[in-house]
Amino acid sequence: MPKQTASCTYVRYTGPVIRAKREIPYELQVSARLIMDELCYKWNKNQLEAAINDAIDSGDRNMFLELGEQYKPYRYE
Repeated sequence: MPKQTASCTYVRYTGPVIRAKREIPYELQVSARLIMDELCYKWNKNQLEAAINDAIDSGDRNMFLELGEQYKPYRYE
């Protein structure tokens, strides 16, 4: 029995580029948002604590009081 062969010719598509959008599942969006919020919260808190410690080390009372006011929301965890 003879083998059947097929010959194909590929031609480059010259039309406009079509970009497909794939929707991200809602659960993944929410979890990504929560992770980013937590990372930003921790980073901001650590930066503020470092600035407060620097103010204490340098003896700058006014800066310490100002940073202490900014730190108030982080105390209620």
